[in-house]
Amino acid sequence: MSGVMKRMGMIFRAKANKALDRAEDPRETLDYSYQKQLELLQKVRRGVADVATSRKRLELQLSQLQGQSDKLEEQGRKALALGREDLAREALSRKAALQQQVSDLETQHTTLQGEEEKLTLAAQRLQAKVDAFRTKKETIKATYTAAQAQTRIAESFSGISEEMGDVGLAIQRAEDKTAQLQARAGAIDELLASGALDDQSGLAKDDIATELDRISGGSDVELELQRMKAELAGGSSAAPQQAIEGGAGERGAERPNLDKS
Repeated sequence: MSGVMKRMGMIFRAKANKALDRAEDPRETLDYSYQKQLELLQKVRRGVADVATSRKRLELQLSQLQGQSDKLEEQGRKALALGREDLAREALSRKAALQQQVSDLETQHTTLQGEEEKLTLAAQRLQAKVDAFRTKKETIKATYTAAQAQTRIAESFSGISEEMGDVGLAIQRAEDKTAQLQARAGAIDELLASGALDDQSGLAKDDIATELDRISGGSDVELELQRMKAELAGGSSAAPQQAIEGGAGERGAERPNLDKS
């Protein structure tokens, strides 16, 4: 059972891979990869902007702390001048605490500045790669489109394209059906002529019936010919006189025409 399931899984993955390969368009894949690179570049740029914002905030805090430290030093000087050594000592103590904070912020500022420089350099390099990939992507897409068009034209001329293949199959099927109908019609004619197949309509005749009809028709013609000969033989004496009268009549009818002319 386990072997059957593994085999079914392998077959499914193979068919799915083949279907995906047919559906995949390299141009769409390149565009998708370019889009993902742009998204990554945008994230890097946002990271640079965030680090720069943090660095700027630290600089503002450092400036404020430095101002407070200078102010405490000035206040300690005035207190010492007025003989208030205790106030001067307090002012200097507070200044020392501020200096510790300034030192910590400067360390953070240095770290953020280094991160900002690294991210800026990475963004520049990534931008260069994205630009190069875009140029290469457009070149590959143009080449693929041209190759695809050439392949379709070549397939159309050679007749191996899917569309031309369908046309060829349709022509072949039509020729096969025509040949089959012609063969069937010839076979039926031969069967009817030989008498092996009865004509239910009563219109077709076999060879014997055809010969009898021909003889019968010929006999009628012979009988009619004999009758006409007998009639001609019986009225042969009157024929010359009728011919003479007919000729005179024709000359009399022609005379007015001659006078008129």
